[in-house]
Amino acid sequence: MTPRCCIIGTGSAVPERILSNAELESIVETSDEWITRRTGIKARRIASNLRPETSTDLGTLAARKALEMAHTAPENLDMIVVGTVTPDQQFPSTACMIQKEINATRAAAFDVSAGCSGFLYALAIVDNAVRAGTCRHALVAGVERLSSIVNWQDRSTCVLLADGAGAVIIEAHTGSGGIRSAHIRSDGNFGELLYARYGNLNPPQPLEDVDIKPFHLIMEGNRLFKRAVNFLTSIAKDALKSNGLAAADIALMIPHQANIRIIEALAKNLGIPMQRVYTNVHKYGNTSSASIPIALDEAHRAGLLKSGQYVLLVTFGAGLTWASVLLKWSI
Repeated sequence: MTPRCCIIGTGSAVPERILSNAELESIVETSDEWITRRTGIKARRIASNLRPETSTDLGTLAARKALEMAHTAPENLDMIVVGTVTPDQQFPSTACMIQKEINATRAAAFDVSAGCSGFLYALAIVDNAVRAGTCRHALVAGVERLSSIVNWQDRSTCVLLADGAGAVIIEAHTGSGGIRSAHIRSDGNFGELLYARYGNLNPPQPLEDVDIKPFHLIMEGNRLFKRAVNFLTSIAKDALKSNGLAAADIALMIPHQANIRIIEALAKNLGIPMQRVYTNVHKYGNTSSASIPIALDEAHRAGLLKSGQYVLLVTFGAGLTWASVLLKWSI
């Protein structure tokens, strides 16, 4: 039988500092009511240069938690694939830096740049490797330090972005569980809706310990919202159709945690009640490629996922990119 890509361990890590909406009111012209109404976000985690909270640090901690749950030794890993757009340095990759920290000496390690879709793109790559028989154990992670690319004077974006990391351990199995299908898409014609522009400003005094990279994020929110909902709906339906499933068969949908209004619109389009949609955007904000693995880890540790249940993961990001993964939970 062709092996399937099964998740056998999950882990996540977020910075210590919680930046509330109320605190943002002293940094930029905004309000808790405005942010909550438009995004659903109440707080977010922001990394500090004064603590071990680099992308590598957060990714390593999430990886170690996932390895511990999976009872897998790092030296057994064949691949390490990390979705990120905020690596600590241009090269080596964040995956290679995490490899060094966990001493996974046998693994091939590399990063994937697909915006907020990075984790699902990475998962699709590993799924193909498992099906081809070239990989039996892998670490797949989403790691971001988006606070480093924020223009803290732009209230339309600085209220959204945050930092964190999530990871899963993959093992090849021949049973009925695991990833049933992975779907990835992109269209560079919409790249101007969400991109990075060279140049950035020093952070405001309350955030002077935040790392700042030499570029910042630009987003056309209204146009992006419409595309995001359409693309998410389409690729989620692709996943259901390719597996002969209906929305009623999905025990839990875990979408990218970008904006509660996008999540609600997606759920409505698919006919999935919000009671079966996992959200944590209110406390973590948008952590890009880290958002789905963080949410997956939380949902699993909270006992919301049962073996044999169908779980739908769906995301969109800069590129534009979008992706879905349908899996049968197997832990």
